[in-house]
Amino acid sequence: MVNRRSIVATFLIAAYDAATKSWGVAVQSRFLAAGSVVPWARAGIGAVATQALANPRYGPLGLAMLEQEIPADEVVSGLIGGDGGRELRQVGVVDRTGRAAAFTGNECLPWAGHIIGDGFCCQGNILAGEAVVGAMARAIEHRSDLPFAERLIAVLGAGQAAGGDCRGQQSAALLVVRAHGGIGGYSDRAIDLRVDDHSTPIAELQRLLGLHRETFGNS
Repeated sequence: MVNRRSIVATFLIAAYDAATKSWGVAVQSRFLAAGSVVPWARAGIGAVATQALANPRYGPLGLAMLEQEIPADEVVSGLIGGDGGRELRQVGVVDRTGRAAAFTGNECLPWAGHIIGDGFCCQGNILAGEAVVGAMARAIEHRSDLPFAERLIAVLGAGQAAGGDCRGQQSAALLVVRAHGGIGGYSDRAIDLRVDDHSTPIAELQRLLGLHRETFGNS
């Protein structure tokens, strides 16, 4: 029997921004410190997000496959193929060209599912309904006026406004990678922000991103 406390009840987006050659993952969860488990990304390689009864090995294994230029759909197949617990997993992958793929196991707690679009995948479990990921997909497609990081947080806001996680809010995280995008150009982590335990984690994540911009600009 699955312990519900171990389930990363979550909604997220993994995406690629061709204009800035950046990859990112943004996540909100009724789970402590979801940012320590869910988002994985490497500049020039792609992004991986693991949730539901999350398998943290999906992150490094997925990035290793992406580094070999394996397409996103084949990466997803490779990750779940040898995993006996795959029907309890969710995983999303965006590769170096922006191709996206995702998987939602049949035993993920409802509502659970995903949407794949041009350069992104949105997914979630224990959600208020399918409208949550639908709102997220529309947000990433229609908010091209925003910088990539701000757009990813807007996607979380849209998901929350559509009902979000049935169990409520607790943590959120934003990871954006870009070649030499870190402080001083010495790393690829352009933005790596986490809200581990907060009553309104998306709003707090937005506040932290504002501080990041004030302090570091667009570095």
